[in-house]
Amino acid sequence: MPTTLPAPHRHRALFLSDLHLGAMGCRADLILDFLRKNTAPVIYLVGDILDIWHPLHLHWSATHDAILGLLEDRAVTGTRLVYLIGNHDAALRHSPAPELHAEIAERITHETARGERLLVLHGDTCDARILRWHICTRIGSRVDSALRRLDKGLRRFGRSLAPHERSLVETVLSWINAAMAMGHGHERRLVALARASGHDGVVCGHFHLADLHSDHGLTYANCGDWVDSFTAIAEDATGRLSVIGGRQSLGEALPDLSGLATPRGI
Repeated sequence: MPTTLPAPHRHRALFLSDLHLGAMGCRADLILDFLRKNTAPVIYLVGDILDIWHPLHLHWSATHDAILGLLEDRAVTGTRLVYLIGNHDAALRHSPAPELHAEIAERITHETARGERLLVLHGDTCDARILRWHICTRIGSRVDSALRRLDKGLRRFGRSLAPHERSLVETVLSWINAAMAMGHGHERRLVALARASGHDGVVCGHFHLADLHSDHGLTYANCGDWVDSFTAIAEDATGRLSVIGGRQSLGEALPDLSGLATPRGI
């Protein structure tokens, strides 16, 4: 008999970014497990959901298909699905993904249960100036993919890691990402953008650093990612935001993804 999954936890709103479906580092198994356990009347996909910068190097699987299928099922049964364009999926501005019935936007306003107006956008427009150069981000993406390919090979000869543990390569990549965000200039630029447009805060992705605070005078919420932090932002019925998920929540067992269909590609 097929296993019956428990009903997912229902939030008021759910924000996820940087799934990077199709990229070497994407943890599609954890994304699918998370979405099976969490839902909301409105789900914001805050950019870089599909990693389609390098279409000849896609790493697609049945699990990636299952994620899109689950989101599509939610959309057709009443969930409002909003897809904010990122830098790795910028092509969707001109050709939306046929697999998803979602609203496509550059930025949007979300009103919480408390009446707070939050600007929601991917966040790449507030990169440091040098990182806004297209060639820099392209090179960075290639290097990341090459290092993760190396990491996959090295794991064959090392000890097995628990789901919450990082390999040496993953640790180095995490350090580099944190170093690039030192000074928190991107946070100040995003908060300034929200303030200038009359918002009470901002929800973003892009920087792969989950965070939630009001250090700059308005709410700053970063969803994190599904390559390293495995986090999302959720709003509860009272309008309270929180960071949910994370490496330490993974436990010792990977989710059971048996029985998935064969991949159909993208």
